[in-house]
Amino acid sequence: MNLLLEIENVIENNGSDFELSKLFKQYIKEYKESLPELFKKNQGKDFLVKHTKKLDSIIILMYKTVLRRLFGNYLPMRSQIPIAIVALGSYGREQLCVHSDIDLLIVYEKVEGYQTELIIEKLFYLALDAGMKLGHRVHKTTELFNAANSDITIRTSLMEARFVTGSPFTWHATERALNKIRSYKQKEFVLAKIEEAQIRRKKFPISMQPNIKEGVGGLRDSQLIFWVAKTIYGVGNVKELSSIIFTDEEYKEFRIALELLYRVRSALHLITGKQEDRLLLEHIPQVTTMLGFKEQEKLASKVLQAGWRINNFTQIFVKKMVRPFIVERAYITKFRHNRIQKGVYLLDDRLFASYQLKPLPIEELLKILINIEDKDYRFDAGFLNQFTYTTIKHPLTQEIYELIQKLFMKKHIASFLKLFYDAGIIPELFPNFKKVMYLPQFDGYHHYPVDLHSIKCIKALENIEEPLINELFNELTQEEKLLMKIVVFFHDSGKGRKQDHSEVGAKLVLQFIKHLQLNEELSSRAVTLVKQHILMSSVAFKENIHNEKTLYKFMSSVGDVKNLNLLYILTYADIKGVGGNTYNSFNAKLLHDLYKSALEVAQNKERITDAKKRLIIEKRVKNLDSFKELPRLLQKRILAVESNLFFFKHTPQDIIEIAKKAKETQDYSFTTKNKESLTIEIYRRIPLNLAYLLATLSHLEVASMEIFTLFDGIKYFKIEFIQNVKGNELVEVQDTIDNAFDMSREVILKDVVIKKDQIKIDCEHSKTHAELTINTQNQMGLLAYVMHKFEEMQINIITAKIHSSKYKVRDSFLMEKQHDICDNVEKIYKILSNEK
Repeated sequence: MNLLLEIENVIENNGSDFELSKLFKQYIKEYKESLPELFKKNQGKDFLVKHTKKLDSIIILMYKTVLRRLFGNYLPMRSQIPIAIVALGSYGREQLCVHSDIDLLIVYEKVEGYQTELIIEKLFYLALDAGMKLGHRVHKTTELFNAANSDITIRTSLMEARFVTGSPFTWHATERALNKIRSYKQKEFVLAKIEEAQIRRKKFPISMQPNIKEGVGGLRDSQLIFWVAKTIYGVGNVKELSSIIFTDEEYKEFRIALELLYRVRSALHLITGKQEDRLLLEHIPQVTTMLGFKEQEKLASKVLQAGWRINNFTQIFVKKMVRPFIVERAYITKFRHNRIQKGVYLLDDRLFASYQLKPLPIEELLKILINIEDKDYRFDAGFLNQFTYTTIKHPLTQEIYELIQKLFMKKHIASFLKLFYDAGIIPELFPNFKKVMYLPQFDGYHHYPVDLHSIKCIKALENIEEPLINELFNELTQEEKLLMKIVVFFHDSGKGRKQDHSEVGAKLVLQFIKHLQLNEELSSRAVTLVKQHILMSSVAFKENIHNEKTLYKFMSSVGDVKNLNLLYILTYADIKGVGGNTYNSFNAKLLHDLYKSALEVAQNKERITDAKKRLIIEKRVKNLDSFKELPRLLQKRILAVESNLFFFKHTPQDIIEIAKKAKETQDYSFTTKNKESLTIEIYRRIPLNLAYLLATLSHLEVASMEIFTLFDGIKYFKIEFIQNVKGNELVEVQDTIDNAFDMSREVILKDVVIKKDQIKIDCEHSKTHAELTINTQNQMGLLAYVMHKFEEMQINIITAKIHSSKYKVRDSFLMEKQHDICDNVEKIYKILSNEK
């Protein structure tokens, strides 16, 4: 398309503005369609610069077109028209991404005869009608100073101003105004930008799905260092400070990291066709291909490492530039009174170090951390600088191992470990961590890469919120607490290998413990705990924890009561360290119930059969005053409930309360609780269309479901969901429950795919029950589909345990051995999997 010729034809033929905008729109469309090909040839900053220059040429041509349209053959020289078109923000930096807004500043002076406002108006209409995403401001040159100082966002964007086209005279006037703005209240501006960055970084922390633009170590951090450098030093780019603030090598590493983020962000925009700055898990395969990586894990790891590099560089050198700029005499006096040693200071629970201080030996730095009061600390960038550039020789000396042991004996070490992470020295102090540094976890479960997850787990261990677990931890000896911190920190250190990470991790933790010279018993416990660190959550969330076979098998792996206590603490810290709301009241109850049941098994030398356990619980029920107050007939009915599992899953008092509500039920009754999560309890004498209920509520994720036959034909249902409902939705849920007693309502099932090899039936689970497990892809409406099929086959489900991640689900159903179900296993496989 010869755009110039086409434009000239429209103008010569007195065509409409719409025809002109249509030409530009088609031209821009064709250009955007060529971007994927351009990206293959030029990635990173080169791609962004070429893209920016192309947009420059389009805007310049639009401006020429407007002038040609207005002035005809009497077109004055552009330098004579008092308008300057200026690029701002990422467009000004020549870092404009494909679907980012094009930030423009139009600066003008009002001169009679030029109709500057009309020219500007025509330009904007043409650009917008052509489909350009503009973010624009229009100011007279005399207005810039006041506009910039009324809004920090405007002032920031003006720092990146770049002349695109128009009058050089107007641009020179603009530059004078910009220099005045830069030198005005510099300290206040710099501090405001740093505070703004701190808020942003808390909002977008490091995660498995990092925000490439706004997150910690993202592009916005790299921009912060430019804004500070521009304000204080007046430089045009950060590189100009090389050999002044940082070394050439430091800048080179920073620039390499930045280049990768440019490439990733451009790829995200091209893949999604919109302004997408998050490296979501679903985009990683395509980004990996576009950037030429062979493995998705390698790409994600490199991105995380690049984020670390930018974060480290920004923290250290922003503060290095700012510190002498903002220093006040009062602070100097304060620091002198709070000096730990030469160049190192402790003030308001924050450790500082002078940038004039040469990096101290690692031994000396560790001693500083050991000798200060035992509490959580924050660390100034100068102190981070010390740890970043300290020298750590290998193999580590016994003195360093002894210092690490003393450090781990302190109550609060999570902040120290995070300091080591930020400084990049975790693999230097803990060589076994090299394989898991910046290691992504694509399981849809973990919110953090392995290294940060390990630190988050230590943080959880230091701030236990569960009373029983906190009590168990406080009862440990000092050596056992040391052991727990080592195990919690090292439990995932075996990841990143082909072998089972629990087995590898056990070997690695043993190597570390040998350097600390802990006794054989503690070493043995550490190996067991790391080997079995996922056992407790796996059994609690996926298996029938009230089954004697399950409990004895569990304890045979755990060992003794001490290991059980330690594993309970480790499991808590591990799940809390995952992030988000992964540890919730539902999970907490399952873990607690497993712990109590396993403890009972471990403390009794004689084997506890289901029958014996039932008698023990019945005795507890009969001893309650609330049971003795019940009518004799109701007492008999409670004790005659056939299901042992009903007694195992409920406390004695809960058993009585459920029975009382069941006795009062006519046709049906229900209650809903909607606090942290939604819970529905239903008592019914008449049939319940359970499949309809679950299908209608399939937008809510089910955590567990219980179904028990009580007495007098009454069934009890309890359905617990992962999340709660908002506003009027609870009323809608209650209406749905009422409607579920209308058996004529049709069940609208979603399309569900279950393969035969994803179904397992265990007819040897117990004498009275079989267990069916489904391990398949997570699909909306899966539970409703399965329950509908069970109803068709007249299979009586006693309880359902649901365990799901973002991509996978493992549902377990306990069913009564009725209607010869164990003789019809193949039929069940066929119906559930829809196989012909």
